[in-house]
Amino acid sequence: MSKSDEAKLRELRLAAKLRENLKRRKGQARARADADAQAPTAPNPQIGQDHDTGKTS
Repeated sequence: MSKSDEAKLRELRLAAKLRENLKRRKGQARARADADAQAPTAPNPQIGQDHDTGKTS
């Protein structure tokens, strides 16, 4: 196998790995976005507290 053939095969392997990596990362990003969209929002701890003392009113 010549050097140019080896270089072409290497490029093809790298391109395939990059495509796989991109698909995996996109899937992870979608999963995170879905989890964030479904997660309930945390209550605001400042609601019902006196701003000067921090005690509930």
